[in-house]
Formats: sequence, C-alpha cells, structure tokens
Amino acid sequence: MKIPPHGRSVVEISQRALAGIDNPLDASRNALSAIALREPELRAWSHLATGTELVAPSPQAASGPLAGVPFGVKDVIDVSGMPTRCGSGTYTTAPAQFDASCVALLRRAGAVPVGKTVTAEFAYVTPGPTRNPASPRRTPGGSSSGSAAAVAAGMVPVALGTQTGGSMIRPAAFCGVVGFKPTFGALARDGMKVMCESLDVIGWYGADVADVARVAQVLLADAPASLYSGEYMQTIKIGFLEGNPCHVLEPAAQAVLDDARLALGEMSTIKPVPEIADAARLLEAHSVIMHYELARSMLPVASGHAAQLSRPLREAIDKGLAMPVQIYREMKVWQQAQRSRWSDYFGDADVVLTSSALGPAPAGLHSTGAAAFNKAWSLLGWPCIHLPTALSQDGLPLGVQLVGKPGADSELIAWALGLHKVVDRRQ
Repeated sequence: MKIPPHGRSVVEISQRALAGIDNPLDASRNALSAIALREPELRAWSHLATGTELVAPSPQAASGPLAGVPFGVKDVIDVSGMPTRCGSGTYTTAPAQFDASCVALLRRAGAVPVGKTVTAEFAYVTPGPTRNPASPRRTPGGSSSGSAAAVAAGMVPVALGTQTGGSMIRPAAFCGVVGFKPTFGALARDGMKVMCESLDVIGWYGADVADVARVAQVLLADAPASLYSGEYMQTIKIGFLEGNPCHVLEPAAQAVLDDARLALGEMSTIKPVPEIADAARLLEAHSVIMHYELARSMLPVASGHAAQLSRPLREAIDKGLAMPVQIYREMKVWQQAQRSRWSDYFGDADVVLTSSALGPAPAGLHSTGAAAFNKAWSLLGWPCIHLPTALSQDGLPLGVQLVGKPGADSELIAWALGLHKVVDRRQ
C-alpha cells in the first residue's frame, strides 16, 4: 500500500501529482484507506465518498496548486453529490446539488473532497460522536470536531471547518493541529448553513502552517508570502496578552504561553498589551448576537422538528426568540464599532500572542469544552491562527494563538510560518 496522506504534506502531494508520479486520485484513495484504519475508533466522518462521488480533478484543475490533495468538509458546508446533515437527524440523506463556494474553489485548484466531517448539532454545543486522536476518551473540541480530528489523525492533510464562537481554534488546540480562522467576511459562505449571520466564518485545518498557507493561496484574495526572511522577522511587533480575560488558564496552558513569550522575546520585539477593558461586554455582546441570530436561523427547523433537536439547542432558540430586538440592535452597533479598534486595544502591534484554550482537552465526551477567549475574536471578526507547540505530561496537545489585524489574513499566516518554528517544542 502507498504511503498514507499523513506521510506527505499538501505541497508534496500536489508536486507528485503535477510531476505525474501519482495519479490525481491516488492521494484520495490513500486517504480513504487511512480513514478506514482509524474511523471505527475516532468517528470523525459523517459521510465518505464512494463510487462516483470521488471525482478526479478536471484537466485544467489537475495542474492547479492543490492538485490531487484530498480534503474533508465540515457537515454544514455543501459538497455536490454528498448529503449535508448538519449533525442532525432532521435532514434527509439527499445529496447537495452544488458545491459551496469554498469547496468549488478548492476543486478548481485540483483538490478532491473525500467526505463530510462530523459537526456538533447545527454547529452549536451538542457533541457528535468524534473522539480526540490524542486520547479517545477526551473531547476533540467543537463544533468542527471531525475536521480537526481527521487532520490530527492523518486521515487527510487539510479540512474545512467553521467558527461562531471557538469552533475552529478550540478543536485545533485540543487535537494539536494548525487551525486558521480568517477575518469575518474574507471568505464567501455560499453553500454553508449559516447559523449566525454576524459571526460565522469558514476556516481550515492543516498539519502545519505551510499546508494552511497553500490553501490560503486559493481561498484568500491575496496569498501569503512563502516565508518572511529572518531579518524581516526581527521587525515584527508582537503584543502579549497575559492570560485569558474573564477566565483563568490552567497551569499547563499558562506555561506554554509564557514559554512562547520568552522564546519570541529573544528574536523580536514583544511587549505586554493592556487587558481588554471591555472583555465582559465582548462576551455579553457575543451571547446576545449569537442567540438572536441562531434562533431565527433555526426557527424553520424548530417549527416542524423540535422533538428531534437537543435540549440545549431548543433552549438556545427559545432564549433568542425572547430577546428584545432593541438589545440586539444595540449590541450590533457596538460590535461594528469595536471591529475597527485594533490600535485602541493593541497599539502598534502587528500580531498578538495569547492563549487558544483554557488548557488541554478535558476528559469526557459530553461537552466540547469552553470557548473562553475565542468568542471575543469571533465577535471582533479578527483573523486567528492556532499553533501547536507542546504536549502535556499526559501527552495531550497544547499551543498558543496569534491574533492578527482585521483584513491582514495573509500577513498573519506569513508571520506564523516563521514564528511557529521559534515556539514549537514538540521535537
């Protein structure tokens, strides 16, 4: 059997396909073989391509930058010929007619969708069946649980996810992969089941930053540089946000954050930034906007299938429907005002180093873990990237988060390409 996809990066897979060493579907078939080995234990997939669903790239796409690269798609995003169930029994198994915009762009670049990954019910809080590859009795996070776990387990080199609160960054932290959440509005959401109009963002996971960067060259309007030079890296201004406003970091998370600060301080300018004075209101605004918009997005489903929805989701819908519109409008106005306040919060910092999660993945599968500070960045709509950097004493993934200026997605990824090497202690 050929080397499974986790033995090769996105760049290596595409290079082999472009050179004619591999057939455009070889890596996808290897991915399905790798999935078959671990899927019974991890349960990361809600649907896998079979027969005619595994479509080879067109001749034009076969020469693209992602030629032959297999990828997974969170099951709130449409893939032509595959069902979209949103982690719920309320949907039929009828296949989607069209690809979502992001999937179509990846196909156009030569990538091959091999299946749909498990999501928490309607990308909210009720977990799906997915286990954490690092420790199957622990949560992989959510709601993009299947996508993060599939990449962490080496089933596919990249996978699409979404974030409303912490649904991209937290699973990346718990599973130990690179997770990127773009600026709000940077990527079209056509073909996605949007739960919260003002918050939802499509992102993606990769085994390393280089894989995330290669996907960004396709999905973002401006591609990140391959790597900033060492001399240029010394000019970066890094803000350090101590701890987690409104939350307390576990010792292991605090330790890796402090270690990253010390490492970066040896090669660049890094200085503490003030605690976010409006942290509590950021969380309050996120809650108001999320519940109000989620309730209206889910109302058509809840009206006819309430009994098939989980209790937490029904309660969230009821809470959102009972919320006065004036409170929602006030929070929307405040949200828009905050999104342009980078310099007020962080001065002249190019990026901000902070925590991704309160600690390693918690034990048990009944919860996806706390979104904590992730919600603030989701409300602000600023780009974020999780960098895995260490393992706990129990072998659980840990890491840090870099937050970038609004609209500076490509710059953030380019910075991360260089900075990850400085803070990564896993080897």
